[in-house]
Amino acid sequence: MPISQLLPPTSHGIHPLPPPNFAKTPPFLKLFSPPSFSCLFSHQIQLRIFCCLALDQTSQQNCSANVEPSDDLRVVFAGGGTGGHIYPAVAIADEIKIINPNARILFLGTAHGMESTAVPSAGYDFDSIPAVPLARPLFSPQNILLPYRLIKSMIQCYSRLREFDPHIVVGTGGYVSFPVCLAAALKGLKMVIQEQNSVPGIANWVLSWFADQVFVAFNSSIDYFPKHKCIVSGNPVRLSVRRYVSKAAARLHFFPSYVNSGNLEAKVVLILGGSLGANAINIAMLNLYYQMLLEHKNLFIIWQTGVHAFDEMESLVKNHPHLVLSPFLHNMDLAYAAADLVVSRAGAMTCTEILATGKPSILL
Repeated sequence: MPISQLLPPTSHGIHPLPPPNFAKTPPFLKLFSPPSFSCLFSHQIQLRIFCCLALDQTSQQNCSANVEPSDDLRVVFAGGGTGGHIYPAVAIADEIKIINPNARILFLGTAHGMESTAVPSAGYDFDSIPAVPLARPLFSPQNILLPYRLIKSMIQCYSRLREFDPHIVVGTGGYVSFPVCLAAALKGLKMVIQEQNSVPGIANWVLSWFADQVFVAFNSSIDYFPKHKCIVSGNPVRLSVRRYVSKAAARLHFFPSYVNSGNLEAKVVLILGGSLGANAINIAMLNLYYQMLLEHKNLFIIWQTGVHAFDEMESLVKNHPHLVLSPFLHNMDLAYAAADLVVSRAGAMTCTEILATGKPSILL
């Protein structure tokens, strides 16, 4: 099955998905109590593949209109460290709130991780837990105290889960998700994981043996998990990225002088190196950006350096009215809308969002 059939369709020529069929409820819906998620799923075939929600808001409204919201649905999300683990959880939470506006949603993550700012900015409650990072290689001396730190974190996660009493826990990967999901399994809660990449990380691979269901983005990922638990669902795209934003309004956000100058021939290039940064992209841009801006008077650049590389890049890059330098772009909907071209590392979630927005791209 083409990947285009596993990802949300857009108005930019991506192959449309077949109309949803809600006559039968997939087994996964039994994990939710109350069962208010039937309109998230469409059809089943041999691998139990179902499609993501369409971008057509009308169909979403029609879908949610047939579902009676319940006041007592509670969902916990665990994932963090990078945007690739945070934003799939935000995207799933967005869909839950569309279908059930009364649902209570809680994100658990580290106090100093990217999720501590990204989640509240998306409008969801956030609570911190102790971090339990796994050093590489596995037998590094830094991992000597790993069992102690893991048990300590799990105790706090168990206590937080007991207070919130969720119906289900959703893990989206990263070391942040491990103690939360493991505590959920020990507590007997329903627990599912969502894997964005073709090859899973250690946390999701271990958690898959305790999970009730495993949602993967690619058919090839099934080989790494218990096959009977896998559902090929594609990667979710957050609501903010899927909604329409005018190019003029988006460019005004980054370049206030753009609209005032009446420059209709301007071209905007969006540079993405991932949430933590990509050295190769940053170094290449450092050598090219000023020459590009000198040679092309109508060129504008939005450059996400990554959190770790921002201070160094900021000290080396010259200020320019056509250049926006940022450690991390929280308003990705505006960034995509403003861009004519995206230059990015080929991360799984970035590729999914580029596909959903229909932007021309150069992937490294």
